[in-house]
Amino acid sequence: MSKEGIRINIPNLISLVRLLCVPLTVWLIINSQVLAAFWVFVFASISDALDGFIAKRFDLQTELGAYLDPIADKALLVSVFITLGQAGYLYSWLVLLVVFRDSLILVGAFLYHLIHQNLTIKPLLISKINTAAQFILVTLVLGLHGYSIVNSMIIELMVYVVAVTTLMSGAAYVGIWGMRAANAESGD
Repeated sequence: MSKEGIRINIPNLISLVRLLCVPLTVWLIINSQVLAAFWVFVFASISDALDGFIAKRFDLQTELGAYLDPIADKALLVSVFITLGQAGYLYSWLVLLVVFRDSLILVGAFLYHLIHQNLTIKPLLISKINTAAQFILVTLVLGLHGYSIVNSMIIELMVYVVAVTTLMSGAAYVGIWGMRAANAESGD
């Protein structure tokens, strides 16, 4: 087989590896291996930045990667949030807020695409800030509990940062898609 026959896209491979980190991280948290979960999560977080950098720097962006990267991020964050909530490390109200926001965006995007057949998703700045805050909160929760460091003040602060940015991001998407749907209905 020629070199042309097998072409591996490194950023997509990194995203796939991050996706595989999801069940491992969840399993580690469930089995009280919080420190190990911390390191797997840190690896997954770094891989998120790395795949984007490589894709842009070496012009390796693909349509698959455009879907795979956010799916890997959301699968990781939502799964870990639910697991940390179930294990008592995060407030259930925060877990519900994060999961509801992501579900709302997913359902809204699906319905918009179903009705209008032309959805293009470009992450909003507030959404990027929210995702970063979620990654930071999870890293802090896993790291502080994994290393038995008691510093609830910083975690409390990040809980509220995540809550506020989650609400703002969800409202921004609902507003934007609502305006797009209204404009599409009126023929603008």
